[in-house]
Amino acid sequence: MTGFGRGTTNGESFTITAELKTVNNRYLDIPLKLPGELQSLENTIKHTITDRIARGRVDVNLQYERTTAVNYELNRPVIAGFLSAMKEMQDEFGLAGEPDLNVVARLPNVLIPKKDDIDDGFRSGVVAAVNAAVDDLEKMRGNEGRMLKDELSMRLGEIEKRLGPIVEQSASIGDEYLQKLTKRISEMLAKSETQLELDQARLAQEVAYIADRSDISEEIARLTTHIEHFRSIMDEDKEVGKRLDFLTQELNREANTITSKTTNMIVKENALEIKSEIEKIREQVQNIE
Repeated sequence: MTGFGRGTTNGESFTITAELKTVNNRYLDIPLKLPGELQSLENTIKHTITDRIARGRVDVNLQYERTTAVNYELNRPVIAGFLSAMKEMQDEFGLAGEPDLNVVARLPNVLIPKKDDIDDGFRSGVVAAVNAAVDDLEKMRGNEGRMLKDELSMRLGEIEKRLGPIVEQSASIGDEYLQKLTKRISEMLAKSETQLELDQARLAQEVAYIADRSDISEEIARLTTHIEHFRSIMDEDKEVGKRLDFLTQELNREANTITSKTTNMIVKENALEIKSEIEKIREQVQNIE
């Protein structure tokens, strides 16, 4: 699910701010980019996030400020290269004068902030800032989750409405096949020059065989059970996204089977509407953690 969270922590010598932005993703993806001096904290930050977030792309922005005096190091290769070029210019063109300190000090990157080692206090501060950002993020994602639950419940209700006509029609499928088959055979016999008698017992066997293959009572029962299970999972507080994703696939499987098993147009139309609702559920479920 999408969301944004910010967390800040203060230490004796630092202030750390963590910002997390999440977008929908079927799996967990944390494309973390840190400045060179913080590279050693990459695994710590990722573990902190994976302990609390299961799905989505998580973009991390980590900023920090040192509240103590900053020590600088001389970039000696840059200074040495500059002085060497100045000496070469002086010798080649016979110029007078000496390099000025102010000129050297204004050279790009001639003074570099000294990299302090990451101590336990700073590491703990980063973890605290990231956790605070996740807390803030979860508030926003919680609101989205409640709206998503309402929408999924509405979709399940629509599926149940469509199941009603299917249940009503399923009882008459056998009779429909008997009427269609009897009519078809009668038409064929009427066109035939030979007089043949219709074996009613054999006809009943064929109808029973076809009706058995076209029976959708099991699919209806499983579809109803999956809907009930879906609702019970949505009421849980733990991670439910992957289980709902699996159940959505099962719902779609039963709807497909119902569609393919019968030629009854009322059943087919309602089964297709159920498949449409399931597809909308599938799109949303992939965003649920």
